[in-house]
Amino acid sequence: MNELPAKRVSDSETEQMEVIFENDLNGQGRVFGGRLASWIDIVAGTVARRHSNRNVTTAEIDTLRFKSPVYMTDLIVLHGKITYVGTTSMEVRVDSFSEDLSGQRRLVNTAYLVLVALDENEKPTPVPGLICESFQEKMEWEAGEKRRKLRQQRRLEAY
Repeated sequence: MNELPAKRVSDSETEQMEVIFENDLNGQGRVFGGRLASWIDIVAGTVARRHSNRNVTTAEIDTLRFKSPVYMTDLIVLHGKITYVGTTSMEVRVDSFSEDLSGQRRLVNTAYLVLVALDENEKPTPVPGLICESFQEKMEWEAGEKRRKLRQQRRLEAY
């Protein structure tokens, strides 16, 4: 039984900004998808670490959808929050936005990652429960339950 005190979504919510440099770009002058994926993983890890107060490891990147390109003159704003927790795992949603010189933000990517809390021996360890306060947080929790079942089904099918 999990006896850790539950935490609110806002307790671990994280926002990070990245400035785009030339070495972040591909041959078409847009940000490398892998570079963005790396930043997303860092933000997700930060959120999960703050929620669990443990070191964490990424177990799965469940969804990574690129909706629009990011260019050299843009900033990247990454916003991460816990959406669902299991016994030792946490699902984190990271929304990535490009921000132009006028301050206008455009959604570039939405990603869901699953991270696992680790004990001192690098074994999975229990995480706090999640307090969902808003309607949107409750809807994310319900969607997280569905995504968890889909991930379990894919593992059974060796997908």
